[in-house]
Amino acid sequence: MRPVAPAAFLPLVAVALLAGCGGAGDPAPSSDLARGIDAVFADLDRPGSPGAAVSVIRDGEIIHSRGYGYAQIEHGVPVTPSTVFHVASVSKQFTAMAVTMLAAEGALSLDDRVQAHLGFVPEFEHPVTVRQMIHHTSGIRDQWQLLGISGWRLDDVITTEQILGLMSRQRELNFVPGSEYLYSNMGYTLLGQTAAAVSGMSFPEFTAARIFRPLGMDRTHFHDDHEHIVPGRAYSYRPAPRDEDGAEYTKAVLSYANAGATSLFTTADDLARWLDNFRHETVGGPEVMEMMTRRGVLNSGDTIPYAHGLSIGDHRGLRTVGHGGADAGFRTQAIWYPEANVGVVVLTNVANGNPGGRARQVAEVVLAEVFPEAAPEEEEDAPSPAADSVPLPTPDRATLAAYAGSYYSPEVDALYHLEATDEGLVARHIRHGDIALEPRARDEFATDRWFMREVRFERAPDGSVPAMRVGGGRVRNLLFIKLTRPLPR
Repeated sequence: MRPVAPAAFLPLVAVALLAGCGGAGDPAPSSDLARGIDAVFADLDRPGSPGAAVSVIRDGEIIHSRGYGYAQIEHGVPVTPSTVFHVASVSKQFTAMAVTMLAAEGALSLDDRVQAHLGFVPEFEHPVTVRQMIHHTSGIRDQWQLLGISGWRLDDVITTEQILGLMSRQRELNFVPGSEYLYSNMGYTLLGQTAAAVSGMSFPEFTAARIFRPLGMDRTHFHDDHEHIVPGRAYSYRPAPRDEDGAEYTKAVLSYANAGATSLFTTADDLARWLDNFRHETVGGPEVMEMMTRRGVLNSGDTIPYAHGLSIGDHRGLRTVGHGGADAGFRTQAIWYPEANVGVVVLTNVANGNPGGRARQVAEVVLAEVFPEAAPEEEEDAPSPAADSVPLPTPDRATLAAYAGSYYSPEVDALYHLEATDEGLVARHIRHGDIALEPRARDEFATDRWFMREVRFERAPDGSVPAMRVGGGRVRNLLFIKLTRPLPR
């Protein structure tokens, strides 16, 4: 455990408490710019509410920086521009930056096979490269969904070592590398480990020395120790129905002890300084920064919208470079507008914080001269249910009995007991409890669990059921083998 730094902590708390809900270091709200941005966060700027921090940088100058609401509701600690947030997948651009810098220096090639640097990664039928992991085209299964299938909860303490152990057990990919784009957090954890293996430094040490300190991001670090005390940090919340005490929010616990795909701890102002590096290119230089915004290309030749930990998009005719993040109750967004030399950072600590929408609203205020007309309202058609999403009549118990049994996956070291009941087929797990399987087609079922949306049973030539495949989303066709002798429950 790292020691607390009292000298750094006490002044921050003192200033924050004296400042009240508006946040320490806020600019005087005397300009149209400040009033316009404040209006975007008015719903959070009240006692007892989780909050947000916003920072806007233009031509190298932070022109607005303010906190709204509370970083820690329990203790009445307000959000300030110096509040440290967990920013979830906004982390990925820094992981990609670390590997891209090393590639530019000749320490590795982006077309290296991942096993050249990480010997614990299994040999798959098709080789996977560092570049494919950067662009989410590797086919490597997502770590969070694998952990969920295995029996983990996302509010468990999840360490880097546990994730790497899970990776070492994998035997199949989602698809042939380079053939598709499918987001994989596991790929970015492996990229963080690649940077460490090549540089000879831990991943947090490398990013601190090569990225954060040179940019003056003094309150930023990769948080790979859940017991590390971080002065001035925010905790996360989610909305809840009011109980008898009138509470509007519940705590959304996050205890991650892994880094690469997530776990960057930073402030709105620090992230604004990073966004401005796309303008002045002090860290990395022109070659690396150009590579950072270079979009991935599939085997087919099609270009995807994802670059190096960054999504390349458009906002009312202006090119955007950025990324969002969501873990527990943290919701975050960082957007760079290269044609205007403007960066917008919105960090929130509540699950319905909508930082992406708020960041675009802030940009509308800041770039009013570029966006002279009101943004057109987008009409969304109500989604129609897909044909295969309608449940079929539940088969009778005798039909379901063919699926019953105990199923084990060596890739996630997990066991599910399937039982045919009068109500239908049920999968039982020691941590997840009972999971109802709804029929969709012959031998195909669906569930309401995010980690195993689809279950497909395999049949042998004699009609028996020796295995099932589990997945949906970012994990496909994970094999579970039916045990010949069901285990007692």
